Amino acid sequence: MILFNSDYIEGAHPAILDALSRTNFVQTPGYGEDKYCEEAREIIREHCGNKALGVQFLVGGTQANVTVIDALLRSYQGVISADSGHINVHETGAPEATGHKIIALPSADGRLSLQQIKQCYESHWSDPAHEHTVQPGMVYLSCPAENGLIYTKAELTEISQYCRSNGLYLFVDGARLGYGLQAEGCDITLADLAQLCDAFYIGGTKVGALFGEAVVFSDKEMHRSFRYAIKQHGGMLAKGRLLGIQFAELLRGGTDCLYFKLAKHANSEAMRIRRAFEEKNITMWIPSVTNMQFPALTKEQQKILAEKYLFEVWGKYDENRDIVRFCTSWATRSDAVDELCNDIRKLPQ
Repeated sequence: MILFNSDYIEGAHPAILDALSRTNFVQTPGYGEDKYCEEAREIIREHCGNKALGVQFLVGGTQANVTVIDALLRSYQGVISADSGHINVHETGAPEATGHKIIALPSADGRLSLQQIKQCYESHWSDPAHEHTVQPGMVYLSCPAENGLIYTKAELTEISQYCRSNGLYLFVDGARLGYGLQAEGCDITLADLAQLCDAFYIGGTKVGALFGEAVVFSDKEMHRSFRYAIKQHGGMLAKGRLLGIQFAELLRGGTDCLYFKLAKHANSEAMRIRRAFEEKNITMWIPSVTNMQFPALTKEQQKILAEKYLFEVWGKYDENRDIVRFCTSWATRSDAVDELCNDIRKLPQ
């Protein structure tokens, strides 16, 4: 069975395993205060073009989302999200368990528009009884969105300007950030995110690391205080060096770093899968430009492919077809994609 159901099904890139093994017996302080974490922080600051940024490391995406949201928001504030946002549909209500309601807005393409954000914010404050409802305090975006689409720099800039004009934090979930930044047509960089967002994170778990997310934030007070939030949420890894070593290995080398190379590989293989479906005249649900592709397949087509491949049924497309997700990763083998594309060509219409 060949797995295309997720982008964290493999372990870690060999260079990371080598680095972890090579440094295994080096003694360091704990809790991310070691030389490897500091090296990784400096590398990330260089990518972002800002040496004053705060950078802290967490183990996983849900942990990063919950910790950032809870640390930034007041107890009576909530976070604006697309209804398909990861915090709304796939984190077991984790942010809400800390008392912060998710203000979910309908989104046909998985993204939030400036107009939606404005309408939500202004509707709250124009309500005479607004103090009886959850106050919007943050805008949460995923880059890429859950369906593989990305924001343009112009869109992100408009949203950022509105948020700053109205006291809203802007937080970008970057669990798959590498795949978004390396997508064809993407005009956003890490430096742009650092300038436009109050907080974002660079996802390692899904882009070559064994585990780990690097949270980047610009607020000086959060630079000083965020570690308290990490500890309170059980996210302060005693052997924090394990995170620093991985991110230094992934991001060392500027625009030619391993992180970008791995993401570009996954996107390239995903585009091959997309072309195979399109050449077979199979409808694609959405024009994803990243490592996730969504063909609309009949039950018969799904049954045939399921004999050899694991994929995820995403939802209903019409009476006869389901939306199916095929997901490549940093480690997807080209020969596995060759095999899948050949089998796609043999599918009945």
